[in-house]
Amino acid sequence: MDESGQNAEPVRTAGVTTAVQHSLGWLVFGNAIGVMIAVLLLLPQLNPWLGEWTYGRWMMVHMNTALYGWCSLPMLALLFRAYGVDRGGLAAWCRPAVWLWSAALLAGSYSWLRGHSSGKLFLDWSGYSRVFFPLALVGLWVLLALGFAQNRGTGQNDSGASFARMAGLLVLLPVPFALYMSANPNVYAAVNPASGGPTGASQLESTLGVVLILLALPFGIAGRLTGFRRIAIVAWGIFVAEALLTLVLGSGDVSHRAPSQYLSLASALVWIPLMPAYYARFQWNPGTRRWRTAFLAWWIGLVLTGWVMFLPGVLDRVKFTDALVGHSLAAVAGFLSAYVLFILVQVLGESDAWILNRTWSFYAWNLGVLSYVIVIMIAGWIEGEDPAFTIVPGLARNIIYIIRLLTGVSMLAGSVEWLMASLALKIESNAAALQHPGVKAA
Repeated sequence: MDESGQNAEPVRTAGVTTAVQHSLGWLVFGNAIGVMIAVLLLLPQLNPWLGEWTYGRWMMVHMNTALYGWCSLPMLALLFRAYGVDRGGLAAWCRPAVWLWSAALLAGSYSWLRGHSSGKLFLDWSGYSRVFFPLALVGLWVLLALGFAQNRGTGQNDSGASFARMAGLLVLLPVPFALYMSANPNVYAAVNPASGGPTGASQLESTLGVVLILLALPFGIAGRLTGFRRIAIVAWGIFVAEALLTLVLGSGDVSHRAPSQYLSLASALVWIPLMPAYYARFQWNPGTRRWRTAFLAWWIGLVLTGWVMFLPGVLDRVKFTDALVGHSLAAVAGFLSAYVLFILVQVLGESDAWILNRTWSFYAWNLGVLSYVIVIMIAGWIEGEDPAFTIVPGLARNIIYIIRLLTGVSMLAGSVEWLMASLALKIESNAAALQHPGVKAA
């Protein structure tokens, strides 16, 4: 039995469809850059052909478009639906909000290729791009606030939902200003020698940040099943306990060899069985099953390997190597991408889930990511013993990098199929609008 009522099948709207298409477009763009970068690693003699647009500058575009394009734009689709702005009088403003976001990211990409950066990873915004992107965030916030005001007192905002949406607005309000300020090189050093590097406390804090998102996000898009209250009390109780634990642990210049550090981080392992149990208590449309399984599998692998790689003896060998690149890719291309696709399938609804549920692209993506992670972890482990391994070309190194290139091609091919399917969805919607003038085109 559903504790909160059945969720009606989402209606296809222009705002949601546009956000999905733009996010997939940035995914294809970022993947294409990744393939190019992989080629440059194998054939460095091609670098002079790029002129000033060197490997390092393309790497910034690759990483930032992955975060601010592919991983972020799907959240606009979710927010449009959650605040009801994709329907009614505000619906016409959803497309401009998405285009403004993409335009800001395009301006940022050009700025990075020109060599402009704040020097901070994932906070590379500088010059005009540092102003343009926060303005896009402000425009989105205003649209959501208008949607909240428009839907107050309607079925869209009952007492519980109204409080959640108001809280969401309050959380999102400082984000543009925080982004603008933190991108300033003078606010804090890009490299802080006083931090002591990653500690168990800092790693646990970042893990709990992800856990908080995973615990909170389903409330806006899925109904709750019988037994949810019990698992929710357990999950939120453990979250609070672990958050309190981070307050008593040293997070500055503390060695990862201290038992308090790696044992405290081990407390995150409880989320390996708990997160699947938590998500099983929500009512998801049947089309989400494939990606729900994928993101939970990546989550389990990510938490487990994250702790193992932090252990004394292991971290000493893999830090500053390709092994950490592999773990980062498992986090972004594996876990986070699978989670984003899972959310998009839920937001699109069962009737439109097919565009992201193609069997071939599902396996091309996930097996491509898994293969990449395995070979680059192997490279990192060897590099920890022989730092020249990934620098000096050799047979073993080249074989690994060729496999890395092929996995990138596999991921690119999968993302292209999703983009093409989403464009077919747009053609289908526009054709329906021509045949039935009352239907809103996507």
